[in-house]
Amino acid sequence: MRHPIRQLQSAFFVAFLLASGISAQTPLTWKQVQAKFQAANPTLLAGQIGIEESKASEITAFLRPNPQVTATVDQLDPFTTNPYRPLGLALPLVSFSYLHERQHKRELRLESAQKATGIAASLQTDLERTLLFSLRTAFVQVLQAKQVLTLAKDNLDYFDRELTVSRSRFNAGDIAHVDLDRLELQRVQYESDFETANVNLRSAKIVLLTLLNDRTPLEQFDVTGSFESGNKLEPLDAFHTVALESRPDLKAAVQTIEKARTDYKLAVANGSVDPSFGVDFARNPPIALYFGLSVNIPLRIFDKNQGEKERTRLDVSRAERLHDASVSQVFSDVDSAYVALVSASNLLRAYKEKYLETSTRVRDTVSYSYLHGAAALVDFLDAQRDYRAVQLAYLNLTGTYLTAVGQLNLAVGREAIDY
Repeated sequence: MRHPIRQLQSAFFVAFLLASGISAQTPLTWKQVQAKFQAANPTLLAGQIGIEESKASEITAFLRPNPQVTATVDQLDPFTTNPYRPLGLALPLVSFSYLHERQHKRELRLESAQKATGIAASLQTDLERTLLFSLRTAFVQVLQAKQVLTLAKDNLDYFDRELTVSRSRFNAGDIAHVDLDRLELQRVQYESDFETANVNLRSAKIVLLTLLNDRTPLEQFDVTGSFESGNKLEPLDAFHTVALESRPDLKAAVQTIEKARTDYKLAVANGSVDPSFGVDFARNPPIALYFGLSVNIPLRIFDKNQGEKERTRLDVSRAERLHDASVSQVFSDVDSAYVALVSASNLLRAYKEKYLETSTRVRDTVSYSYLHGAAALVDFLDAQRDYRAVQLAYLNLTGTYLTAVGQLNLAVGREAIDY
């Protein structure tokens, strides 16, 4: 009986190792998350299909007009007196005609379609820029939630150690029962912080997995990255220059002006006359075969495409005004993001240089004094509460700083500040 039992134990051990391997997925870095997002996000993939559709429109725009063929049989006499020659008097006619487009209409249509594809590509890049900011924000929120959860667990463990010592003091008659009860009640706050942080971490992972279009279970999904603030920050004018060169929506605005000018040229060309050239072949007894040539020229007396000419002319001015508005928006976005980043950076510097160390020192000092009977309970609880508030504020401020970095990169149009 021992041999089957050993086999069963081995089977359970292997199953445990496999389950551990499945649950212990390697955490994803920001670059890996970004690559996964670009390969799987349905919104980005749909936008890429839109660019391919625009390229297909270029084929349609450059097509030549189809030639026309007309076949006619005239003078059919079903009541002929010669039943052996029912088609003896028939006059067959075959004609071919082709519309000749003048003033480079076809080339202008292709140019307009190509510029529309360029605009679609720029807007796709702008869409990716916006979605990457959402992705980065979700990534930072997961890192922040992990840090907050670690802090909550550390606070709970620290308070439990203090609570164990306090129970020993109570048993020795060193503190009153009401003081121990107050300490027991205070633990609820730290336990609540831990449960809330756990829920927030799961919620942040759900948001990130949604952007990645990933169905990985939350327990198997994790990310890793630096959750620290930087110190070096370029001057504001440098970000203005980069934004004017890199923003895809600003590039799309310039391309829209160029396309509007091409559309105006096309509208003027469409107001010109396009002749149709034709050739026909026929027989007319006693002539066995003859051919003829024809030119069909429409007289554009009333319709000279006046409406489209005026509309496209106005569209050029409209596109130029929208470009000016886009430039103003770029400067506004950069300025707002820069101010938010500088503010968060200044606050973080104060926390690093003073508040974090001070809160830790005060907590440890008051805790030591209280456990040795040299401090009041209210001072002990206040020190614990202040430490918790300062540490949590620092983590939240770090998350705000990293989000502000992403906001500035969004405003600039590329990763001007490395994460």
